[in-house]
Amino acid sequence: MGQPEEGGARREAAASAASELPPGQRLQRGWPVTHYGPVPRFKPERWEFRVFGATADGDKHCWNHEEFSALPFATVVADLHCVTKFSMLGAEWGGVPARTILELAPPAPGVTHVMVWAEYGYSANMRLADFASEQTIFATHKDGELLTAEHGFPLRLVVPHLYAWKGPKWVRGVEYMAADRRGFWEERGYHNIGDPWREQRYSYQEEPGDGPEL
Repeated sequence: MGQPEEGGARREAAASAASELPPGQRLQRGWPVTHYGPVPRFKPERWEFRVFGATADGDKHCWNHEEFSALPFATVVADLHCVTKFSMLGAEWGGVPARTILELAPPAPGVTHVMVWAEYGYSANMRLADFASEQTIFATHKDGELLTAEHGFPLRLVVPHLYAWKGPKWVRGVEYMAADRRGFWEERGYHNIGDPWREQRYSYQEEPGDGPEL
C-alpha cells in the first residue's frame, strides 16, 4: 500500500468550506473515542477480509492482511458526524475505496444492500448506493497516520454522508444482500438509514420504506 499524501491544505479548505453542520451537531476539536465493547487485539496472521453473500460469481472473496494492504491506496477529505452529536470536519482518510472492493468482487445484479461485518459480530447495514459512494472508504489512516487501535486499526469503514455508526471499526468483511436486514444498532432502536442532514437518529423517526420492521 502506498504512502499517505500530505493533505493539510485540503483539510483546511474542506473545513473552511463547511459553513454549517447537520442539525443538532456541534463542532468537535479532536477525536473522541466511542465504541461498544472492548478493543480487539490485532493478530495479523489471523486477519482476513471477506466479501460474501450475493456476489456476481457466487464465490467468497478473501484477502489476508498483506494482500489487503497491497490494494491501491487512495485518500478522501470528508467529515465525520457522530450520532452522539459531535462533528469532525475536513479529516483526510486514507485507505481502500469501497468502489475498489466492488470492482474486485462485484455484487450480483439483484443486490440492493450490504452488511458490513466487524469484530465480535458487530454489523451495520446500508443501501448499496451508500456503500458505492465515491467517498466511502475502508480507512487505514487518518491525516496521514495509521489509525490507533481505539479508532479502528487495522481497518474501519468511513461513510461520510451517514452517521458514523454506519462505518464500523475493526471491519472484517462485507456481505452483499438482495434484501435489507438491520445491523447491530439498527436492531436496537437506531434509524435504519442514518442520514445526519435529515437527523435520522432513531427508529421511531422512520417513514414507510426506510427499513424492515423491527
